[in-house]
Amino acid sequence: MVRPRKLRFIGKKPEVKIFKPAGIPFRDIENITLTLDEYEALRLCDYEGLDHAEAAELMNISRPTFTRLIEKARNKIATAIIEGKAITVEGGNVAFQKRERCEKCNKEIPATKKHNCKE
Repeated sequence: MVRPRKLRFIGKKPEVKIFKPAGIPFRDIENITLTLDEYEALRLCDYEGLDHAEAAELMNISRPTFTRLIEKARNKIATAIIEGKAITVEGGNVAFQKRERCEKCNKEIPATKKHNCKE
C-alpha cells in the first residue's frame, strides 16, 4: 500500500493557468499538466530565489522531496517549450497558506510563524 502524499503548502495561486504556443488553437496541441505544487516550487526557487531548504520548509516538505519536485517541474517546462506543447497549471495535493514578506530581508514567511531575520 502506498503512503498518502503529504499536503503541500502553496503561497500564491497562479494568475494564468494556461500557456500555449502562439498561433495554434489549444484543441490542436498536446497539453502538459504542471501541478500547483510544481508551480509553487518553480515560483519559490526560480522566481523568488530561495534555496531548496528554505522553499521546502515553506511548502511543508523535505528538501529531497522539493528537489525531486523542482526537477520534475523544470523537465515539464523544457519539454513544453522544445516540443511546442501547451502547459496547464492545476491539481496536486495542496493547501493554500497565507504568507507575508519580511520587511528587512523581503523573504516570504508564513503569516502565523515567527521569523528570525538573518539580514
